[in-house]
Amino acid sequence: MINIFEVNETNEMIEKENLDVRTITLGISLIDCITDDLNKLKENIYNKITTKAKDLVATGKAIEKEYGIPIVNKRISVTPIALIGASACKSSDDFVEIAKTLDEAAGKVGVNFIGGYSALVSKGMTPGEEALIRSIPKALSSTKLVCSSVNLGSTKTGINMDAVRLMGHIIRETAEATKDNDSLGCAKLVVFCNAPDDNPFMAGAFHGVTEADAIINVGVSGPGVVNTALKKVRGEGFEVLCETIKKTAFKVTRVGQLVAGEASKMMGVPFGIVDLSLAPTPAVGDSVADILCEIGLEHAGAPGTTAALALLNDQVKKGGVMASSYVGGLSGAFIPVSEDRGMIDAVSAGSLTLEKLEAMTCVCSVGLDMIAIPGDTKASTISGIIADEMAIGMVNQKTTAVRVIPVIGKTVGDEAQFGGLLGYAPIMPVNGYSCEAFINRQGRIPAPIHSFKN
Repeated sequence: MINIFEVNETNEMIEKENLDVRTITLGISLIDCITDDLNKLKENIYNKITTKAKDLVATGKAIEKEYGIPIVNKRISVTPIALIGASACKSSDDFVEIAKTLDEAAGKVGVNFIGGYSALVSKGMTPGEEALIRSIPKALSSTKLVCSSVNLGSTKTGINMDAVRLMGHIIRETAEATKDNDSLGCAKLVVFCNAPDDNPFMAGAFHGVTEADAIINVGVSGPGVVNTALKKVRGEGFEVLCETIKKTAFKVTRVGQLVAGEASKMMGVPFGIVDLSLAPTPAVGDSVADILCEIGLEHAGAPGTTAALALLNDQVKKGGVMASSYVGGLSGAFIPVSEDRGMIDAVSAGSLTLEKLEAMTCVCSVGLDMIAIPGDTKASTISGIIADEMAIGMVNQKTTAVRVIPVIGKTVGDEAQFGGLLGYAPIMPVNGYSCEAFINRQGRIPAPIHSFKN
């Protein structure tokens, strides 16, 4: 039974501590849309999405009204388009046509984003997958709601360095194609190692081929709630600190479980997972970096930051996993620079560098996320940054990702504006020494020895 104290406590979290459900994401399989006729494929995709997702936004609004829980985004993820378009698409321009169809369908049903313009190439690329990857700059510059992701490596297969090299150029081209808007296209493009099939968060969401025909996945938030709880135990030992984070994560995740269950019931779609990640926003009081400071750091990036983040991530998982029937996706703590006011302040103060962020990704949920870098950064340097992050994911058997934005025409000391939840970011310096000879080697980095578990 829920008592009046718990009701009041949740209301307080929503009204004063920025608690929200960050997204309800409807995953839709497009496998039954496949045909070798491009026009028919586009028609099938449009009809499937607009039929399955027609009630998604209305459902989210009804839950918001009934329970008073803000649901910030309603989103769709689809089966990786490199698979769906392989038979019909003879060129990159054909894949762009599918991107425009996705954009049109997403606009029709009123969602914020649609993810799944994706390719999974951790061991090699088919001609169709390469064509989709090469289409990404044009696809993202000619659509508004489409998000793209590419999985470049895994613990089981190693790292596809040919794809890593290619993605350095694709990110540069995407930045150029959207340079009039601070290279915003790169904010809708992420590369992964060990990408999960059920991630509800953008830009990396896609509907894995192991999933049902349609599924409801929910992503919660709550950095402000955790930060407020920790202020009440300031100066206490690690045991009290950890217990406080666990209990708070449990409460936050219960909200996500409630919303997921209601959305599943109202839409007649199976409940997939709750992703219990702490997802920050640029709003004051909604920052993962502020939690690290409350734990005891002067600024995110100070010595002890990686340990504090590891503690936070682990306790969030321990508390959240007890609150939901199914936990999945990324689940933990996000450290996007432009989407977290505390991270922005730490970069501006000089305490947080790209190298320190890379170290932090060893213990957090994702990776180098929403980081603005100088617009003249070479493609090979971007590929080197990607390769480093893929290696962390591969060796540590975890999901890692890179979403860097080379902002064309801007350099260190300038600021990029992305708007809304994407926020703004100071341009961060990048190590200028070359890795070109390394990146230009062909083939793949083999899987680590501990991947052989069969």
